[in-house]
Amino acid sequence: MRFIIDLLYGLAGLAFLPIVIYRMIRQQRYRQGWGQRFGRINRQHPQKKCIWLHAVSMGEINAAKTLLAELEQRFGDCEIVVSTTTDTGYARARMLFGDAWTVFYFPFDFSWSMVRAFRRLDPAICLLMELEVWPNFVRIARSRHVPVVVVNGRISNKSFPQYRKIKALTRLFFGKIDLVLAQTEEYAERFRILGCPSQRVVVTSSLKYDTAQLVEHTDQADALAAQLNLGGARLWVAGGTGNEEERIILEAYRGLLQDDRLADLRLAVVPRKPERFDEVAQLIETLGLPLVRYSQLKGTPDALPADSKAVILGDTMGDLRTFYSLATVIFVGRSLVPIGGSDMMEAAALGKCTLFGPHAFNFQQTVDALLAGRGALCVQDGSELLATLSRCLLEPDYADIIAAKGRQIIKDNQGATERTVTHITNILTAGSASTVND
Repeated sequence: MRFIIDLLYGLAGLAFLPIVIYRMIRQQRYRQGWGQRFGRINRQHPQKKCIWLHAVSMGEINAAKTLLAELEQRFGDCEIVVSTTTDTGYARARMLFGDAWTVFYFPFDFSWSMVRAFRRLDPAICLLMELEVWPNFVRIARSRHVPVVVVNGRISNKSFPQYRKIKALTRLFFGKIDLVLAQTEEYAERFRILGCPSQRVVVTSSLKYDTAQLVEHTDQADALAAQLNLGGARLWVAGGTGNEEERIILEAYRGLLQDDRLADLRLAVVPRKPERFDEVAQLIETLGLPLVRYSQLKGTPDALPADSKAVILGDTMGDLRTFYSLATVIFVGRSLVPIGGSDMMEAAALGKCTLFGPHAFNFQQTVDALLAGRGALCVQDGSELLATLSRCLLEPDYADIIAAKGRQIIKDNQGATERTVTHITNILTAGSASTVND
């Protein structure tokens, strides 16, 4: 079977190669870590027991923060290594962990590259954030008696029907997973349907609730407010936005400015992907709106004029949460278009009135919890975005109630980290996931 899988991977790689080359040249992506992608990974402390955590992208890295901190505290005699797939995930992991831990790109799932990676890392346990399960990875882990645990497990509404079409195949490797710690009972049942034995699937809630800090301002908020010269102005932050969505946001902003009662309103747009910063800057100027790029202000003594009406483009990494902390109202992007949404927990945890669109299926559990508790608002399109924003900005008591409920919902759902670490501890101490019960 592994020969067939390797052949399919090879054919897929050849088909994808032109896209990789294009992105390397035009988008500056996929330019590093090629040795690691083929299994050439070096540990800093090979004499220690190894915990290997894999998180695909920046969102999963952020979700793993509290878990990794707790694992480090509880298993100080172990070395933690972190792999990721995307450039943004790698950059975020390096920012969080620096040189203290080994951070590397996840190897391609060719059997030979995975064998090399396992031989070099020699992990005692593998933790996979959310779903990232690969056939050769799981097979080789099983052959080496290395437990594989899916943490913060979920299978999205989009992915589940696709997996069900190949259920006979998914059973071959989902059945080899030692433990699934799922976010919700719905996700847990999906793992069972796809081949995970029922006794190995446990509901622990979402780790992301624990990473959401229940504060009102971040450490850098005052500095950012001074540079933007906000004063008493109201700020709408559109964060984690996606392709074709910024135009809708900018049109809504122009509509809001036509109301004299909102003459002080400012807008900050923070695209999800850094390679789109220039594209969004060009769009803002094409629509005839004044523009200021935060990258040209950050780290300088300069500040915007007090009466500036410029759209603020958040074209730096790691500052979205600071923008959110200054917001009067937040729209969480990649949700007015069918991309899957961006994480809205952070916005709600900061006690902000939070809006998102109808296409936030990648965060369905959070969406359901917030909407059920009336702790956020879902808008269907640009016109509803404009109307809802107008009400939230002009009726602060209404917006405050939504914000307070949203923060309480985040608080009520915290605790997944402790439950997850307990299960991982049981596996590491017992050497098997088979003793873990619901």
